[in-house]
Amino acid sequence: MEDRVQIGWLFDFYGPLLTKRQRELLSLYCEEDFSLSEIAAREGISRQGVHDAVHRGIRQLEGYEAQLGLLARYRRLTQGLGEGLDALRDATGEQAQRARAILERLLSEEEECDGL
Repeated sequence: MEDRVQIGWLFDFYGPLLTKRQRELLSLYCEEDFSLSEIAAREGISRQGVHDAVHRGIRQLEGYEAQLGLLARYRRLTQGLGEGLDALRDATGEQAQRARAILERLLSEEEECDGL
């Protein structure tokens, strides 16, 4: 199940970079949770054809992530923002300082990634 979730995240980030046909098939696979057999029956193609197209699309999505790292970056940022919000929830002097440090770290990471 975790693989499907990961593929869904990758599809959300990089889906527009795929061909229209790949997007259609991966949408059925990721978003509608169709099996390969169900997609094949719906689209009137072989299960092997669906398998090949879906897995080729998945490899492309993984390649985009390996090169661009947008999903990993997004996860780091949202985790850091969550930590910052937790720290500010009951802010005292020390907690406020911790929140500033977390937010400064996030800003620094963003500045390092500006070349993307």
